Amino acid sequence: MGQVANVRREAENEAKAVARNLRVSPRKLNLVAQLIRGKKASTALADLEFSRKRIARDVKKTLESAIANAENNHDLDVDDLVVSQAYVGKSIVMKRFAARARGRASRITKAFSNITIVVRQAEEKA
Repeated sequence: MGQVANVRREAENEAKAVARNLRVSPRKLNLVAQLIRGKKASTALADLEFSRKRIARDVKKTLESAIANAENNHDLDVDDLVVSQAYVGKSIVMKRFAARARGRASRITKAFSNITIVVRQAEEKA
């Protein structure tokens, strides 16, 4: 009479990792996500290592986590992994106020975002 086990949402040859509440706007994070979409995992790691974007460090950690999940939890071959999906979502937005001229104030929004990276084991080309 226990709980029903969660159904696996990914395919058998996929693994994913999610990073939540990253302090960067989704628009800026999507630029880094575009950089790695569709590439081999090793190439994507190298691209993130040498990217000049600040958030690339956090995206690299998430990609390494997805690779580790694929290897340890789903018994996939690390050398055949490809970044099949990398998508960005909105998270919370902090609203702040900044002083302006003549006693006025203007609103500053500090956006947070989430990134989900799905790696897939590529099939052997015969």
